Amino acid sequence: MDFNSSCKNDKKTICESMLVCCKLFISESRNRTALEQIERAARLHPETVMVNKFEDSDYNRIRYDLVSYVVLDSTGSAIYSPLQQTVLAMVEAAYEAINLESHIGAHPRLGVVDEIAFHPLARASLDEAAWLAKAVAADIGSRCQVPVFLYAAAHPTGKALDTIRRELGYYRPNSMGTQWAGWTMSEILSEKPDEGPQHVSPTKGVTMIGACSWVALYNVPVMCNDVSIVRRIARMVSARGGGLPTVQALALVHGEYSVEVACMLLEPSRIGAEKVQARIEMLAAEEGLDVEQGYFTHFSPEMIVEKYMNLISATRS
Repeated sequence: MDFNSSCKNDKKTICESMLVCCKLFISESRNRTALEQIERAARLHPETVMVNKFEDSDYNRIRYDLVSYVVLDSTGSAIYSPLQQTVLAMVEAAYEAINLESHIGAHPRLGVVDEIAFHPLARASLDEAAWLAKAVAADIGSRCQVPVFLYAAAHPTGKALDTIRRELGYYRPNSMGTQWAGWTMSEILSEKPDEGPQHVSPTKGVTMIGACSWVALYNVPVMCNDVSIVRRIARMVSARGGGLPTVQALALVHGEYSVEVACMLLEPSRIGAEKVQARIEMLAAEEGLDVEQGYFTHFSPEMIVEKYMNLISATRS
C-alpha cells in the first residue's frame, strides 16, 4: 500500500487531521556537526515537518518538535505514520554522532536520546500516540540495541515518567554537584526495560518513550547562584513537594548568575504558567531573590498545527 498516495484528494484532509507531535530530546547542543547530521535525517521524509527546535548550551540539550499524520485501517487502528521512519532516522544519526561518555551539561539525562514524547493533536487520540510510541520503542530497542522504558499511555499500567526516572537515578547530579556527565551507572540494569537489551552501552545510555496529552514546558529564571535555595523553591512549587497540583519542577543551574526552575505542567489548562510564575515569585521574595519572567520552550498545540499545515502546504506546492 502506498501510504503517501492514500492522503491525496478526498482522503488528504482526513489524514492530515489525525496529527501527532513528537518531542525528541537529545543530549547535545554544542556539537554543530552532530546536530547537522541529525537534522539531515529529519529531512529524509517530506511528510514529517520540524515545526520547532529548542536548544540550550548550558543544559547541553536540544529538543526537536516534529509533526506528521497517522493513517488508520478500516477498523480504526493506527497502521502507519511518517514519524516512525523520521524519528528512527534521527535517533540512529544521534547515536552515530554523539558519545554519552564525553557529554556534560546542567540538565539531567540518562541517554544520548534522553526522551521521546508523543502527543495527539487535532483529531488524533492517545491511542494513536501510544501506538506510535510503542512502534518507535520497538525499532530503537531492536535496531539500535538500546534499553527503552515506556511511560504513560504507552506503558501497560500507565507508569509515570518521573517514577521511572527516580528508579534510574535521573535526578542525582554526578559531576561537580550541579552537572550530569558521562555514564556512571552499572552497565547491567536492575530493572528490565520494556524494549531492547538489559545491558547498557555507556556511549548511548537508555531512553524513555511515552505518549500523553499535551505537557507544557515552562522555565523560570531565579537570579541566584546558590542552587540549594532554588531547589527548595522548586520543591515547594511541585505537586510532589505539596505545591501546585499537576506541576513537576526541577532547579537547574543556568549560566553564572541564575538557576532556572524548569517546570512540566502536566495539565496546563488546569494549572498554567501564570500560577507557576506567581508561586515562584512569592517563594523567591521570601528568600530575598529576584525572578525574571518565565518562558515556554515550545509553541502551543494550536500554533503547532497551524505551522504544520503552512509548512506542509509550502512543501507540496
